[in-house]
Amino acid sequence: MEPCELEFIGENTIIGVIPNFTMDPIHLISGSIGPFRAGLPVHVPLWLAIHMKKQQKCRIVPPEWMEVDLLEEIREEEKRSKFFTKMPDEHYMVISKLILCNAADDVPSAEEIRTKIKDIFDIRDAKLRTSIKTFLQGSGTYAKLDNLTQFEIHTVRPLLPHALDHIARYQRAAIAAERRTTTMSNSGFAGSSGHNSFFSQ
Repeated sequence: MEPCELEFIGENTIIGVIPNFTMDPIHLISGSIGPFRAGLPVHVPLWLAIHMKKQQKCRIVPPEWMEVDLLEEIREEEKRSKFFTKMPDEHYMVISKLILCNAADDVPSAEEIRTKIKDIFDIRDAKLRTSIKTFLQGSGTYAKLDNLTQFEIHTVRPLLPHALDHIARYQRAAIAAERRTTTMSNSGFAGSSGHNSFFSQ
């Protein structure tokens, strides 16, 4: 997927807002949103929350995982583990970017949260690139990487053609070696049969 497609998907994440107006539900193709009551929390798609925020119509309620202590725990776990830890949201990068860019005043310790999310992404990105490098240097034909997000996979897309080319070369070499082994075995068998027939005459 392209970055714009990933952002589009992330923008449909449901988050909380506290509107400063009262209005009946909005009826969209995807379903109804609302009603809106001033001062009362309501859940809306992220794209609508950003639009309302830009119109100064609401305050965005950050997701529970956008909290300093929780993000610190995730960062430390990511550093300790050789595997990828499960992230609190598949679209954590898109969600955090949109909220911090458009509603930083609604996020306590916004700059610290921004830093920790970037740290987490950088650790995971380095781990992913190392995994791909190790795979390319090995003799495996496939790799399993759990708990990666689509955004993270997209960042290493330029490396994937090299990985696929490596797999194709390895498979071709393996097939060629197997054919040579089979040919040699058949030749040896044919030679043995010839000697046996000679001595039996």
